[in-house]
Amino acid sequence: MVEIRQSIPVDEAIRRIMERVKTGATERISLAEAQGRSLAEDIVASHDVPFFDRSPVDGFAIKAQDTKGAEPDTPRRLVVVETLGAGYVATQPVVGGKAVRIMTGAPIPEGADAVIMLEHVTETLEGDQPVIEVTSPVAAGENIIRRGEDMKEGTVLLEAGRQMAAGEIALLATFGYGEINVFQQPVIGVFATGSELVSVDEPLAPGKIRNSNSPMLEAQIRQAGAIPRYYGILVDDFDQSYAAVVGALKEVDYVITTGGVSVGDFDYVPAILDKLQAEVLFNKVEMRPGSVTTVATVGDKWFFGLSGNPSACFVGFELFVRPIVKTYLGSSTPHLRKAAALLTTDLGRPNEFARFVRARLTLEDATLSVTPVGLEKSGIVSSLAEANALLVVPPRTEKLRAGEKVDVICLDMNPGLPGA
Repeated sequence: MVEIRQSIPVDEAIRRIMERVKTGATERISLAEAQGRSLAEDIVASHDVPFFDRSPVDGFAIKAQDTKGAEPDTPRRLVVVETLGAGYVATQPVVGGKAVRIMTGAPIPEGADAVIMLEHVTETLEGDQPVIEVTSPVAAGENIIRRGEDMKEGTVLLEAGRQMAAGEIALLATFGYGEINVFQQPVIGVFATGSELVSVDEPLAPGKIRNSNSPMLEAQIRQAGAIPRYYGILVDDFDQSYAAVVGALKEVDYVITTGGVSVGDFDYVPAILDKLQAEVLFNKVEMRPGSVTTVATVGDKWFFGLSGNPSACFVGFELFVRPIVKTYLGSSTPHLRKAAALLTTDLGRPNEFARFVRARLTLEDATLSVTPVGLEKSGIVSSLAEANALLVVPPRTEKLRAGEKVDVICLDMNPGLPGA
């Protein structure tokens, strides 16, 4: 029996998903393990930064009053009593007529209220005693970074849900966070379907194609912050396929199948969901590519039946799986960022469904421009390597003209692309 499918708009599909999403459990990890993980707590400054008044330049710590009236013809002479490097504290306060040679980052000595830069003085000797000559007045507070000027104790540094990268890890280290609470990463099982598929390292034969979707999905899963687990290829046998999916659901948080969601003789995903007594949120979306996308829940587990066509599979993950993962990881902005850009070329091919066109987004002279890339067919893989955005074409749009402003969904930038 052919499954009955009622198509729904993309926004409605996303709404049905987001009504059911929740954040995941948490765990405590070391700072060394923090790369790529998502915070499960706000991180606050444990102390002021800097922790003391310090010098941002190499120079001399002085009393500003000692430079009053300084001119090239009537310089003020100050005796240098000490040299102070970063990491060291002065052994005596600065008093009138005295100066301390100070390096960048060193704490301001007691009694000093300004730092004059090395290049703004003349250094001489009076016998064995270093002396500097100052030829212009210095204002109180000049070249001093005050305690807490960068960050005050108690300030929220990073909010829960923030994904850790090099900059965030530097902040954590600065404030002494050797351990942090993070969200546990969801584990996502991946199946490909179809006896026509062969592994990446296998030779091709008539009627066979290499399984490109599974490696692609594994990369998308990692990029979203989850852990992929590849379960192999589901063969064209219902009982074997059902048993494999049941086994995976016991081990992972979500299951993704790619292919097998249509209405062909060997497309078993609808029957598997029926036997699982899954709650199907939707099984057809008014979108191109990927209209046959299916999303369901099995108890507290998620099941995603994505299209077997590579581009449709890619788009389905970004629109429907990614926001669930991001919400699980505590993100307050789980969806991909949207923007407006100028179309660089005419775009036709009207469709009753919304279209998500693989495209290249560029920024030049503060203007965003977008250009479709590759052939607009869901089975085309080459365009995925060049795309950094999805150009959104509303349903029943007759034609878009070059120069028109269009909506785009910004994909995570591909570091392999020039200028990314």
